[in-house]
Amino acid sequence: MLLGEYFHNIDKKGRIILPSKFRSELGDRFIVTKGFDGCLYGYSVDEWKGIEEKIKTLPLITGKDARNFTRFFFSSAIECEIDSQGRILISSGLREFATLTKEVVIIGVSSRIEIWSKDNWEEYSKKQDLDDIAEKMSLLGI
Repeated sequence: MLLGEYFHNIDKKGRIILPSKFRSELGDRFIVTKGFDGCLYGYSVDEWKGIEEKIKTLPLITGKDARNFTRFFFSSAIECEIDSQGRILISSGLREFATLTKEVVIIGVSSRIEIWSKDNWEEYSKKQDLDDIAEKMSLLGI
């Protein structure tokens, strides 16, 4: 399970050090793609294959939303390999999408990681209504 919040810098070449806890969960290579709310999502290869299978079942012929989602999700996906220093290279298109320039936050969200610019993560976090979240958790019995 991927958990936690880690702060790192992205270098001028677009490389980020991946926390060692995430490296052991994701493996030597994994998939990074555009996510929602202005961040990037990272999935292990096995998790990615499971998502791909689910997406294949969407009604692509009649579902404009399914086609749009499939294009958004797959067209930007890259395979990342962890180098000997524990870094991954994020493509320029993905860096631009998530406005990754200097400081980044990498969070674990159960079965995936999310890569945020520090500014976007702080802005997103401030907007969260904790009372609303607590209410929804109680509905789930948590």
